[in-house]
Amino acid sequence: MNVTRAIQLYLEKMIASAGPGMKMLLMDRETTSIVSMAFAQSEMLQKEVYLFERIDSGRSNERLKYLKCIVFIRPTRDNVLRLQTELKSPKYGSYFINFSNIIPRTEIKLLAESDESESVREVMEIYADYLPVNSNLFSFNIPTCLRGLAWEPDALDRSTQGLISVLLSFKMRPAIRFKASSAAAQMLAKKVHEIINKETALFSFRPPEDGAAPPLLLILDRRDDPVTPLLNQWTYQAMVHELLTITKQRVDLSGVQGVPKDLKEVVLSSEQDEFFAANLYSNFGEIATTIKGLMDEFQKKVHDQKKIESISDMKNFVETYPQFKKMSGAVNKHLVLISELSLQVSKQQLFEVSELEQEIACRADHSTQLQRVKKLVSDEKISLHNALRLALLYSMRYERHANCGTSGLLRILQDRGGRAHIVPKILEYISMNARQELFNLVKITDAVKLTRNLIKGLKGVENVYTQHNCVLKETLEEVVKGRPLDSAYPIMGNELPYRRPPQEVIVFMIGGTTYEEALTVHRFNQEGFKVLLGGTTIHNSESFIEEIVAATAGVPFKHSRSLQQFHGAPTGSA
Repeated sequence: MNVTRAIQLYLEKMIASAGPGMKMLLMDRETTSIVSMAFAQSEMLQKEVYLFERIDSGRSNERLKYLKCIVFIRPTRDNVLRLQTELKSPKYGSYFINFSNIIPRTEIKLLAESDESESVREVMEIYADYLPVNSNLFSFNIPTCLRGLAWEPDALDRSTQGLISVLLSFKMRPAIRFKASSAAAQMLAKKVHEIINKETALFSFRPPEDGAAPPLLLILDRRDDPVTPLLNQWTYQAMVHELLTITKQRVDLSGVQGVPKDLKEVVLSSEQDEFFAANLYSNFGEIATTIKGLMDEFQKKVHDQKKIESISDMKNFVETYPQFKKMSGAVNKHLVLISELSLQVSKQQLFEVSELEQEIACRADHSTQLQRVKKLVSDEKISLHNALRLALLYSMRYERHANCGTSGLLRILQDRGGRAHIVPKILEYISMNARQELFNLVKITDAVKLTRNLIKGLKGVENVYTQHNCVLKETLEEVVKGRPLDSAYPIMGNELPYRRPPQEVIVFMIGGTTYEEALTVHRFNQEGFKVLLGGTTIHNSESFIEEIVAATAGVPFKHSRSLQQFHGAPTGSA
């Protein structure tokens, strides 16, 4: 299962259906992102697509009848209205219309009535209604999906449509399970289930053979694991997203000092960048070694390029130059990225911050951790964002501790000008399920702590920064081992539960997923399982904090007696 390849196959089919000749691609805002994440522009040019336009932006009225227009848009009401306007006064010679998801037949009829010049040659549904981030990771690019801890209606609709598209991409009619304690997960599961039952013709796939379990769609809630998005990451892709932010495979480096003009924005795509594909899950230490190897190889090629002494050498130079130039670009790009990551790690004192984050997430040692958190939160060298993350992690872990020091941390944050008012919000955001898990961890005995420390010592110091396991890892272990899930993850509809483990699993995280969880899925797939991960968005700690603020808007504060004494923190928006 490869979401990038699934999107590519649909787009190749869409372009091929228009036949040979010069073509243009008419898209909307979302499908533009889908196309750009699946193919480089140079690859589209090779497919005779020479012009790209947006249906939802100002366009020229110049008639280009010699061009075939391939339309690739989402089946929204606004897009259908815009396309009706286009067909009433066609700018291109012929139109090949492709919707990224299921389109109601009533809308097709409206388009047919608008096509008075009979310029439409074909109308198709292609199920490419999601962003292919990695081969095993997809997103719907919904920055915030809850308000008042309930679904935003538009976000619910978009998530439903997107999941239907993913299922149709892989020809799956799955069993649907959802987190029992999450009303949002249950609602999304119900919506998806209703559409599958309504569109029986589309979902009439051959059932699994030999009594095997059907594929599984597992719908989870970010509120059950608010710790993972708050932790610093130490693998390449995750570090870039945390410290520089990846937006639809692009990284804005315009604010980085001394960056060459052609590297103000760089693309990080495993399809278009071999080095990135090979190293996106490598840890920080490995990357430094690997980039040195890449530089050594490049310098050798530079030396070889200088030795042009014959016609044969010149011919070889011309043939290898494109690859040489591509390698040069990769070396420069990744050198800039690694250098900036290294600078930020040092500048933000992330080794010290990350070590404490991991200790809070994985061990119960209240007195020692509180002193260390106070020290770092008070330290002017520690950024306000990192200070806030430490306060958030501490407040969740020790909310019910008799000597909880959250109110004191909030005063320190407030005195430094930090956003202290966000800390109470996470105590509203975190689910009762996650709160109970954290509380249980606080009660770890001294003997267990001693054993954990011993194991940690044997594994080596580098694991101080990677002790934490996301909740998804434990959940997937339950799934792939075929353990009973009925109480925690009930099945939607009347389907009988299968006791055999499913061969294919799609996990969807309401409230956004993370690159740490993508790494977890990658490791399961390396062991021979077939797992895809998706989320409403892909979070780093900053975007997740904004998700918390949006999700808790309008929710009255009612948790944590440790904060009842604290009246100084501002209550305004973030």
